[in-house]
Amino acid sequence: MSVKAAHQKELFGHPVGLYVLFFTEMWERFSYYGMRAILVLYLVAETAADNAGLGWSNGEALSLYGTYTMLVYVMSIPGGWIADKFLGQKKSVLYGGILLVAGHSVLAIEELWAFYTGLGLIILGVGMLKPNISTMVGGLYKQGDIRRDKGFTIFYIGINIGAFLSSLIVGYVGEVHGWHYGFGLAGIGMALGLIQYLAGQKYLKSVGNFIGTSEKLSDKEAINKPLTKIEKDRIIVLFISFLLVIVFWGAFEQAGGLMNIYASEKTNRMLMDFEVPASWFQSLNAMFIIFLGTIVALYWANRKLKNKLSTSLFKMILGLIIMGTGFFFMSAAAGQYEVDGASAMYWLVLAYLFHTVGELCISPVALSYITKLAPVKYASLMMGVYFAMTGFGNKLAGLLGEASEKLGEFTIFTGIALFCVLFGALVLVFRKKLEKLTHGAEDNERNLKHDEAEGFELADN
Repeated sequence: MSVKAAHQKELFGHPVGLYVLFFTEMWERFSYYGMRAILVLYLVAETAADNAGLGWSNGEALSLYGTYTMLVYVMSIPGGWIADKFLGQKKSVLYGGILLVAGHSVLAIEELWAFYTGLGLIILGVGMLKPNISTMVGGLYKQGDIRRDKGFTIFYIGINIGAFLSSLIVGYVGEVHGWHYGFGLAGIGMALGLIQYLAGQKYLKSVGNFIGTSEKLSDKEAINKPLTKIEKDRIIVLFISFLLVIVFWGAFEQAGGLMNIYASEKTNRMLMDFEVPASWFQSLNAMFIIFLGTIVALYWANRKLKNKLSTSLFKMILGLIIMGTGFFFMSAAAGQYEVDGASAMYWLVLAYLFHTVGELCISPVALSYITKLAPVKYASLMMGVYFAMTGFGNKLAGLLGEASEKLGEFTIFTGIALFCVLFGALVLVFRKKLEKLTHGAEDNERNLKHDEAEGFELADN
């Protein structure tokens, strides 16, 4: 059974709805990454400083950072479930945006109760918005459309434009003019994203409407029909791929924690007569993605069209290995610090470059992979599980950052690099066996347009 959707208006070869979601997510990430860029720096700033913080130790700050970023993504599970069962993705994104505006606005209040309340509201808001907006992107494309991976990469560039601008703008305002001014500025960004999302609803009519007992299947078939053997096998592959996700983000998220503190405390940040704010280094990742995102996507698309190895699982494995290699540059930075008392900025630049290439191979690909393999009735839930795995990776990152106080940065950075490379190589050995369990989900992808959008998985049944 297949469900036909009305022809979608297109712009630059993609549905216009993609760009509505692009800008919504861009502003959401502006708010989230802006707050993330200054959170740990705010926590460790001395209470008696001109720009006073909470005066926590590095270990305490990294512990809270890990727990907070874990909860942000773990809440994607109930967020996806609520969308699948009650609200649909479209309304869930709206309510999530409202919670985020409230959360970032409350953080602007200089009171401890406001700090924790704001974090709580942001956790709930991201949980509602994040898995469901990604599911909507997948719903814009029909089954087998090679443009889907490109669409997710375009969407991913939107994420990183927001992250790039926020690290520079919110980071500067927070570090120079006051932490709470930075938090408030992040809230303004989310408000702009919410307004843009509401204005673009006419381009999203065909997606985000699926709720448990959908009219697309007769009677109660949509919720009561048992999973087929193929669907079960595909879910197994997804959960194994989630192990790659946990390891990847456990390493990558040192950016907002240990690497952020390292840039602040142990890096020579003088550029002529200007001291580069520590938070600005987090913009490197986003900047590299903006410049390299379409290049990497086109590279993989061309490989697929030439029938060369370019499966999603292979990309994810390679992404983990490349990202892990980047930590060898941080090992070099830590070694230089031990000798000279400060490390050069270029080590951070090189590390973020490798981290970015790795991220482009794993993160947007994983989002697309889920929309290819997940059964339609569990689409948002499986996207929520993916983000929950990202959350566990974030908590792992916090624990590793805490361990650096006892083991030292050189040991942590080198250990992360070695583990990522070796774990990726191990999964690579079993790649072919795992890909057989997808039952050809990525076979015969081609440049299909129009017709089916949301509900594309039904064509397989």
